[in-house]
This record gives sequence, structure tokens and C-alpha cells, in this order.
Amino acid sequence: MIIIEDLVRRFGSFTAVGGISLRVKKGEVLGFLGPNGAGKSTTMKMITGFLAPSEGRISVCGHDIVEEQLEAQSVIGYLPEGAPAYPDMTPVQFLSFIARVRGLKDEAAQKAIDLAVARTGLQSVLGQKIETLSKGFKRRVGLAQAILHDPPVLIMDEPTDGLDPNQKQAVRSLIRAMSANKAIIISTHILEEVDAVCSRAVIIDKGKIVADGTPAELLAKSPTKRFDDVFRSLTTPDAEIRVEGGQ
Repeated sequence: MIIIEDLVRRFGSFTAVGGISLRVKKGEVLGFLGPNGAGKSTTMKMITGFLAPSEGRISVCGHDIVEEQLEAQSVIGYLPEGAPAYPDMTPVQFLSFIARVRGLKDEAAQKAIDLAVARTGLQSVLGQKIETLSKGFKRRVGLAQAILHDPPVLIMDEPTDGLDPNQKQAVRSLIRAMSANKAIIISTHILEEVDAVCSRAVIIDKGKIVADGTPAELLAKSPTKRFDDVFRSLTTPDAEIRVEGGQ
């Protein structure tokens, strides 16, 4: 459902992404890991059509992201870093706007909004302005807009960022529940999230893939069987990682 071939992105003389190739199938949840500056967010922006590749090709559900951008974006749900939204709107106003953008109308739009709200637990804040919400609720608004149109492809940058432990568990359960019929890519710094929700993990460093396999296959690379040790052994020294509980 997602085909990435020899993907390169340069910013002047700096190469942020240096020749990544990936294929993500229906039913896969791909954990995308790497230290800050490794090229994760840049890659995700290219997959979703918000940043043009310098070289290479990306196909989403058969649509070239450059040549058929609108067709490709119509089948993608995207949760970017920071989950930007219109701060003076309420969540229900924002989701209604997104429904119209996605071509949903009347009863179909209302059903989609109701389901997204229920899945993300936004019922208690629907009438509040987004600018007044906590970071966790803002993140959930972003997640709701990403899944609103039930897209076959989901691209999510740090989907549980800012959530408390119970909210993180709820979002991870939602991702697992949706995964059978979708191709999902999750960028995360939380290593336990890979084991919790991902069927496959890719680690990148300095814009290149340094590991690709199931969580079990990656853990087998370390005598301690710890994701943080695997991560450290494959990436730049002193790379930032996060382990649940702040360890």
C-alpha cells in the first residue's frame, strides 16, 4: 500500500534523507524510529505530499505522491508533529470542517465525526476552544481528524505525545484495532510503543535505514533483549531515546 523507492531529500548542501526504500503492506504497523535529526519527520512529510522529494519515488495505494498528489492524499490520514489545528475553533467545529474538506456531507459526515470522537475520547471537550485544551486533548483532536475519513493509510508522528498512561493505552488499543485493514506508519521515541503496537520496526540514522525487522528480530540483536540497547548500538552515540516511566 506504500512503496518508497530510493527516497532522497536535500536542504541545500545538507542531505536529510539519503536513499530510503520501504514497502508497507496492508495489516502492517510500522514503527519508525531514529534519533532527533535522523530524517523521520522529513520522510513522513514526503510520504504525505507536504514536502517534495529531491530524488526517488513514493506510491500510496497506487497513486504517485508527486504526479497524483490529491488522489494519494485522499487515502491518507496524517497526524503531523504538534497536531496543528485552528485554535479558535472547538473540536466539533474543526472536525466538521475536516469532514467537508474530505468530501463527507450530511449524515455521512455526522457519523464519521461521532465515531472519531468516540474513538478518541473527546466527548467532554467538544464545546471548548482548541486553544484552551491540554496538550493531550489537542493531540487527540489531531488523531480524530486523521482517522475521520477512515483512510486505508495512516501516517502518525508521535501519536501518544502528551498523553497520560491511560490515554496512551487507549490510543495504542485503537491503533491495534484499526491495523487489520490499514497500512500504518508511526514515528515514535518511546521504545515500548514499538513492542506494544508495531508488527515491524525500522530504525534510521543520518537519513539511512540501519535496521528493519519485527520487534522480536531487533531484540535478538541485543544480548540484554532491551530496545534501548538495540537503539544505542545502531544509532549515533548519545542519541535521544525515551523509555516509559522516564528511565
